[in-house]
Amino acid sequence: MRVLLAASAILALSACATPARMHDQVQLNQIALGCGLALGELIQDESEKKLLLMIRQDPSPQQRVCVAKWARRNGLKAVFVNMSFPEEPAT
Repeated sequence: MRVLLAASAILALSACATPARMHDQVQLNQIALGCGLALGELIQDESEKKLLLMIRQDPSPQQRVCVAKWARRNGLKAVFVNMSFPEEPAT
Protein backbone atom coordinates (compact mmCIF):
# COMPACT_ATOMS: atom_id res chain seq x y z
CA MET A 1 0.00 0.00 0.00
CA ARG A 2 2.81 2.42 0.86
CA VAL A 3 4.61 1.62 -2.38
CA LEU A 4 1.44 2.36 -4.35
CA LEU A 5 0.98 5.65 -2.50
CA ALA A 6 4.61 6.66 -3.09
CA ALA A 7 4.39 5.76 -6.78
CA SER A 8 1.22 7.83 -7.13
CA ALA A 9 2.88 10.82 -5.47
CA ILE A 10 5.91 10.59 -7.77
CA LEU A 11 3.70 10.40 -10.86
CA ALA A 12 1.66 13.39 -9.73
CA LEU A 13 4.77 15.48 -9.12
CA SER A 14 6.41 14.51 -12.38
CA ALA A 15 3.30 15.57 -14.31
CA CYS A 16 3.67 19.08 -12.87
CA ALA A 17 7.31 19.35 -13.90
CA THR A 18 6.93 19.00 -17.66
CA PRO A 19 9.15 21.52 -19.41
CA ALA A 20 7.51 24.11 -21.64
CA ARG A 21 7.94 23.69 -25.36
CA MET A 22 8.92 26.63 -27.53
CA HIS A 23 6.57 27.15 -30.46
CA ASP A 24 8.03 28.79 -33.55
CA GLN A 25 6.61 32.02 -34.93
CA VAL A 26 4.92 30.20 -37.83
CA GLN A 27 2.89 28.10 -35.35
CA LEU A 28 2.05 31.14 -33.24
CA ASN A 29 0.95 33.08 -36.34
CA GLN A 30 -1.37 30.21 -37.34
CA ILE A 31 -2.96 30.29 -33.88
CA ALA A 32 -3.17 34.09 -34.00
CA LEU A 33 -4.98 34.04 -37.35
CA GLY A 34 -7.30 31.29 -36.10
CA CYS A 35 -8.21 33.45 -33.10
CA GLY A 36 -8.83 36.55 -35.22
CA LEU A 37 -5.54 38.28 -34.40
CA ALA A 38 -2.94 39.81 -36.71
CA LEU A 39 0.43 38.26 -37.47
CA GLY A 40 2.90 38.85 -34.64
CA GLU A 41 0.31 39.50 -31.93
CA LEU A 42 1.12 36.20 -30.18
CA ILE A 43 4.64 35.69 -28.89
CA GLN A 44 6.48 33.28 -26.64
CA ASP A 45 9.67 34.53 -24.99
CA GLU A 46 12.69 32.24 -24.78
CA SER A 47 13.34 33.22 -21.14
CA GLU A 48 9.73 32.56 -20.02
CA LYS A 49 8.69 29.57 -22.11
CA LYS A 50 5.51 28.88 -20.12
CA LEU A 51 4.04 32.30 -20.98
CA LEU A 52 2.08 32.98 -24.16
CA LEU A 53 1.85 36.73 -24.66
CA MET A 54 -0.98 38.31 -26.63
CA ILE A 55 -0.18 41.93 -27.48
CA ARG A 56 -3.18 43.76 -28.92
CA GLN A 57 -5.17 46.95 -28.47
CA ASP A 58 -8.67 46.17 -27.14
CA PRO A 59 -8.92 42.41 -27.80
CA SER A 60 -12.44 41.00 -27.92
CA PRO A 61 -13.59 38.51 -25.27
CA GLN A 62 -13.75 35.82 -27.98
CA GLN A 63 -10.12 36.44 -28.94
CA ARG A 64 -9.02 36.24 -25.30
CA VAL A 65 -10.94 32.98 -24.76
CA CYS A 66 -9.51 31.46 -27.95
CA VAL A 67 -5.93 32.26 -26.93
CA ALA A 68 -6.49 31.15 -23.32
CA LYS A 69 -7.93 27.79 -24.40
CA TRP A 70 -5.07 27.10 -26.79
CA ALA A 71 -2.51 28.10 -24.16
CA ARG A 72 -4.11 25.82 -21.56
CA ARG A 73 -4.21 22.86 -23.97
CA ASN A 74 -0.50 23.37 -24.61
CA GLY A 75 0.61 23.79 -20.99
CA LEU A 76 1.11 27.55 -21.27
CA LYS A 77 -0.17 30.52 -19.28
CA ALA A 78 -1.86 33.18 -21.41
CA VAL A 79 -0.81 36.75 -20.61
CA PHE A 80 -2.80 39.60 -22.14
CA VAL A 81 -0.99 42.88 -22.78
CA ASN A 82 -3.39 45.65 -23.73
CA MET A 83 -1.54 48.16 -25.88
CA SER A 84 -2.79 51.74 -26.00
CA PHE A 85 -1.51 53.42 -29.12
CA PRO A 86 -1.51 57.23 -29.19
CA GLU A 87 -4.18 58.80 -31.33
CA GLU A 88 -3.20 60.75 -34.41
CA PRO A 89 -3.45 64.50 -33.90
CA ALA A 90 -6.40 66.07 -35.69
CA THR A 91 -5.34 68.27 -38.60
